[in-house]
Amino acid sequence: MKILNLRTGKDAAVKQRSKPPARRREKPSGARWLPRFFKDPESQRWMILIGLSCVVALLIYPSGFSRTVEYKVGDVAERDVKASRDFLVENELLTAKNRQEAEKAVLSVYDFDRSGGNLVQRVNEAFRAGREYVAAVKAGAEARKKAEEEAAAGEAEKAPPAEPESEALNEAALRDGFFELLELPVDEAVFRTLTAAGFPEEAEKWVVELIRPVIERGVVSNKSMLMSQSEKGILLHDIQTGKETEVNDLTTFYSLESARQTILSRRDELRKAMLPSALVNLCLDMAAAVVKPNLTFNKRETELRVDEARKAVKPFYYVVKKGEMLVREGERVTEEHVRKLAEQNKRLSREGGLGRIPAIALLFMLLLSGMYMTGLIRRRIPTSETRDLLFNALVILTMFLLLLAADIVSQEVARGFHFFSPRALLYAAPVASGAMLVSVFMGMRVAASFSVVAAVLASMAVGGQAAFFIYFFVSALVGAYGVTHCRERGVLIRSGLKVSLVNVLMAGAIEAIVGSFYSVETLIAAAAAFVGGVLAGVVTTGLLPLIEMSFGYTTDIKLLELSNLDQPLLKELMVQAPGTYHHSVIVSNMVEAAAPAVGANPLLAKVAAYYHDIGKARKPLYFIENQMGCENRHERLAPSMSALILISHVKDGVDLARRYKLGKEITDIIMQHHGTSLIHFFFEKAKEQAEKKGLKAQQVKEEDFRYPGPRPQTKEAGLVMLADIVEAASKTLVDPTGARIQGLVQKMINKAFSDGQLDECELTLKDLHEIAKSFNKTLSGIFHHRIEYPDAAKAAPQRLREKAAQSAESSERRTVPMERATDGKWAVNGHTDTVPEADQRSRRPEDQKETGESLKRLGL
Repeated sequence: MKILNLRTGKDAAVKQRSKPPARRREKPSGARWLPRFFKDPESQRWMILIGLSCVVALLIYPSGFSRTVEYKVGDVAERDVKASRDFLVENELLTAKNRQEAEKAVLSVYDFDRSGGNLVQRVNEAFRAGREYVAAVKAGAEARKKAEEEAAAGEAEKAPPAEPESEALNEAALRDGFFELLELPVDEAVFRTLTAAGFPEEAEKWVVELIRPVIERGVVSNKSMLMSQSEKGILLHDIQTGKETEVNDLTTFYSLESARQTILSRRDELRKAMLPSALVNLCLDMAAAVVKPNLTFNKRETELRVDEARKAVKPFYYVVKKGEMLVREGERVTEEHVRKLAEQNKRLSREGGLGRIPAIALLFMLLLSGMYMTGLIRRRIPTSETRDLLFNALVILTMFLLLLAADIVSQEVARGFHFFSPRALLYAAPVASGAMLVSVFMGMRVAASFSVVAAVLASMAVGGQAAFFIYFFVSALVGAYGVTHCRERGVLIRSGLKVSLVNVLMAGAIEAIVGSFYSVETLIAAAAAFVGGVLAGVVTTGLLPLIEMSFGYTTDIKLLELSNLDQPLLKELMVQAPGTYHHSVIVSNMVEAAAPAVGANPLLAKVAAYYHDIGKARKPLYFIENQMGCENRHERLAPSMSALILISHVKDGVDLARRYKLGKEITDIIMQHHGTSLIHFFFEKAKEQAEKKGLKAQQVKEEDFRYPGPRPQTKEAGLVMLADIVEAASKTLVDPTGARIQGLVQKMINKAFSDGQLDECELTLKDLHEIAKSFNKTLSGIFHHRIEYPDAAKAAPQRLREKAAQSAESSERRTVPMERATDGKWAVNGHTDTVPEADQRSRRPEDQKETGESLKRLGL
C-alpha cells in the first residue's frame, strides 16, 4: 500500500524559496582566527586526541622528564653524587658579567635627517605658490580694468567680465596649502602680510638662511637624554646616505629651545638687510616655528644591537669529568653544586626519554584516532561527537591513572606481606567499569572500540604484559555487553557479578600458564579478580548519575524515572492543561508503537512525547484543547499575536525542561518538535484581514508565522513531530473510519515531508511508510466503535417478558426468527444488524461545532 507521494516540482520550489540565502564564507582575519579555531568542533576533537596522547605518553615514560637528583641551595646532600659522563657546565656568573660589559660598550643609535624633512624645499615651494597666486590675481585685475575702460568708451558690445567667483576659493586653498606645507597652524594675519607683500623672494631667502645652519647642525628633542651618553658618545646614522659616524662631542647639537633662540638672535642681520619691520618679525617667527627636531633616538635599532652584542658573547664553560664528585653526602649544597646537578639531569633526560615520548604519543594518537573513526562517529551532530570524545578521553585517563596507582599499591602491599604477589593483586583493578560506562551512555559498538584502547593502556601501565591485555579486554567486553539497554540500576550490579565470574576463570587460566594452578598465588589472583568485577559494578553505579549531570547524557534509567506520570511537571501539566496532557499521552502511545519499526529508541520517544508540550502549561487557555467550551481568547487577538503565543510554548517548554533537568535529548526534541513549520490558520487569517484593509496579502510575511526551529535532527524528534500533527488533525474527523484515518495520516505526513521539516533527521521514505502504518493502527484502535447500550430500567421488564415467552414456547421454537426490517436489512429482536448513522459518529452533534477549531493550535 503506497501512502506517500514524491514531492512535486511546485513543492520543491516552495521549499527552495523558504530556505535562507547562503552566505559567503568570509576568510577569518588573523585577530579572529584563534577564537574560531577553539570553537570549531573538529579542532576541539583533534586537541582532545593530541592532548590525551601527550599526557599518556608522559605517564607511560615518566623518566623522560624526571630528575635523578634535585637539590636547592642550602639543602644537605643525602648521598654522594658522581658525574655519569663528561659534560660542560656553564659559569653563569662570569657569562653574565661578560654580557653586561658587552651591553655597555654598545653605542646608542641616533637617526639624523640633515634636510630636516626637506624643510628648505618645502619653504621654497610655499613661497613660489604664493607668488604665482599673487601674479594671477594681479593679471585678472588688469584684465577687468581694461575691459571696463573699453566698455566705457563704447568699444565693447558686451559688459565687462565679472570677477571670477573662484578667486576667493583659490585664496583659501592657497592659505591652507601654504601652512600645511610648512606644517604650521593657519595664521590669517601672517598670510595677509605675505599676500600684501607679494610673497617676496627676499623674505623667502632669509627664512631659508635662518633655518639651514640650524638643521644641518642637528636639533634633538631631549637634550638631557642625549647628554647622558657623553662619556661613550653616540652612533650618528645619516638616514639619507646611510653612513654611520661615531660622535663624542654632543654639545654641538641644539635642543629645540636653543635652536629657536639662535634663530631669533639674528634679528639685527635682517634689519641691516633693509627688510621692512613687519617682514623681519614674520621671517624670524616663521623660521623659529618651522624648525623641528631632526636628531631622534632609534630605540629599536639600539636594542637590536645590544641583543646582538649579548649573543656574540660566548658562554664560559668548564669541564666536569666522568666520575668527578658533584656533591658529597652531608655536604651543604651551593649554587655551583646545583648547576652541576641540573646539567647532568638535563643531559640524562634529553638522552633518555625526550626522544621516545613523542613516538609514544604518536602511536597512542593513532590508536585513539582508530577508535574515534570506528566507534565514536555515531551521530551527525558535531557537538555530540566532541562531547563523546571528551567523555571517552576522561574515562581512559582515569582508568590509566587508576592502574598506575594500583600498580604502586600492589608493590607496596607485596613488600609488607610476602605471600602476596604484586601481579596477583592487579587483577582487582576495576578496568571493566570504564567500558560499562561507555556502553550505558553510547552503546555497545563504541564500548567495544573503547575496550581495545583501555586494554592496551592497562597492560602498558602494568609493564606491557600480553596476558593482562587479554584479561582486561575480555573483562571490559563482558561488562559492556552486560549493561546493554540497561533500564534499572540492579543490572549494573548483576553485570559486575558476571564480570567477576569471567575474571576468575581468566585469572586462573593465566596463572596456570605462567606458573602453577595449584598455588596460593592462583587463589589470591582469583579472589582479586572476583573483587575487581564487583568493584566494576559498584563504581559504575556510583559514577552513573554524576556523569549524567556533568555531560548531559540521558540514560534509559533516567528515562524510566521521567516516564513516571507522578513526576511534578506532568502533574502540573495535567492540572493546568488537561487537554494537552491527554494529547501528550496519546502522542506517546503513537511514537512508542512506531519507534521500533524505524530503529528509534521507543523509551526516549515516549518520554519526549510526554513532555513535548509542557510549555502550554503557562498559557493553557490559549490552546483549543484546554478551553473546555470557554470563549476562544484568540478571537480578540491579532493573528500575529496569536502566532507569537503559539510559538512561545516551545520556548517555555525548553525553559521548563532545563529547570527540571530533563536532559539534553528531551530538551532538544521539545525545541525541534515543530521545526520551522507554518502556522497556517493564523497566517491565512492575517492575509484575509490584510485584504479587508485594502492591503496586499503578500505584505504578510510568512516567516512571522513560522516556528523558529530547528528542524528535527533525530529519528525520535521526527517521530514526535509527526505524531503531534497527526493526533491533532485526527480530532477533526467527524466519521473516523479506517479509510479516513489512513487518508488523514497520509496527508499530514506528506505535508511535513513536502515542507522540508524531515530533511535534517535520519528518517527515510521507508521509515515514513512504516510510521504511517503504525499511526493508522494506533488511531484505529483509539477511534473504535461501540453499540449504544439500552437503559437498564427500561430493558428489565422487556427481558422478563421475553424470558417467559421463550420458556413457554421452548418446545416449539428453539431459535429466534429473523425478519426483514423496514429498510430492507435483516433485524434480530427488532434491532438491525447495523449501527444507526447517528451512532456511527465519534462525536455528538453538539461536539461537531468545535471540529473546525480543533487544529487551531497547529494552524491547520
